[in-house]
Amino acid sequence: MVRPAQDERLTLLQSHVCGGIAGVLSRTVTSPLEVVKVLAQVGTPESRFGFVRSFKRVYQNEGLKAFWKGNGISCLRLAPYSAIQLAAFHELLAVLEDPNLPANFSGKRSAMAAFGSALIASLLVYPTEMLKTRLIVQPSKLHYHGILHGFRQIWRAEGFFALYKGMLPTFLGSYLTYILLDNSVIITAATLGNHLTPVYMFVSGCLAAAVAKTLSFPFDTIRKKMQAKSKMLPNQGGIDVLFKGMTGAFNQTVKVNGVSGLWRGMTATLLKIIPNAGIMFLSFEYSKRFFLFYNGYTKSPFSNVPKSNVDQSMSPNEVSHHYSKRKGYKRR
Repeated sequence: MVRPAQDERLTLLQSHVCGGIAGVLSRTVTSPLEVVKVLAQVGTPESRFGFVRSFKRVYQNEGLKAFWKGNGISCLRLAPYSAIQLAAFHELLAVLEDPNLPANFSGKRSAMAAFGSALIASLLVYPTEMLKTRLIVQPSKLHYHGILHGFRQIWRAEGFFALYKGMLPTFLGSYLTYILLDNSVIITAATLGNHLTPVYMFVSGCLAAAVAKTLSFPFDTIRKKMQAKSKMLPNQGGIDVLFKGMTGAFNQTVKVNGVSGLWRGMTATLLKIIPNAGIMFLSFEYSKRFFLFYNGYTKSPFSNVPKSNVDQSMSPNEVSHHYSKRKGYKRR
């Protein structure tokens, strides 16, 4: 998915805040689709009547709030995930540095560092993803009363490693996604070079994400089944097949549901892509406007109109120093 480009007029903290706001809003708005997708992947009774009827069944059984189950922990994981990914990315770039090009990195090395950092971050915050699935699939009679209670219950009843159920298909799916998206970026860059408009990047990013998610979706389906499976929950977490391990999950899913069973929930996933990307982009941009105004670059927090007396290429510290030198000048 195409992310908003880094704006040098923002500090690192401000960029993370904008990204956090964008992530929380996009996840919250698209949470109903995420819930229906997970239920379909796991194969719970509510999801066995088709995509549209799933919404009706969930609402009838648990009410409107059921569409936001697991959204809290999904949003909370954004901050540690982003911090870990950023730190790992810079460390991996340093490790992959080409001695012949000390100040430059090829697109391939940057892509490898991005994939590696995402994998490291996913590994360290994986228990939150696992608990999110459990919170979604648990019935209206709650077994997990919140985030902390959920972690304690899983650890005590199933052991520490239960928090990492489904890690192998996560790795395989992530690697396949990396290969697909990396190749699409290389082809696009080679074809159009620097002639990439924001609209083209948005559309091509959505299409690339749709293709990558479609091809890697079976791994995500198996991951969700492995995460949901628990003797502590009714019907073992609502799973529609009985299995042992990743290979067993693949075999039983195909045997019981057919090959198409590996793509149950794909409709919700595809419908999420455009609104998720649009909300991410717009909320990031509007959050950025506030900080650009606060840093002294623009005339208003509601527009991008720059101040004529401020060099937009200056860093936030340079702008602050610029204002401090002008005695008697009010920044606002």
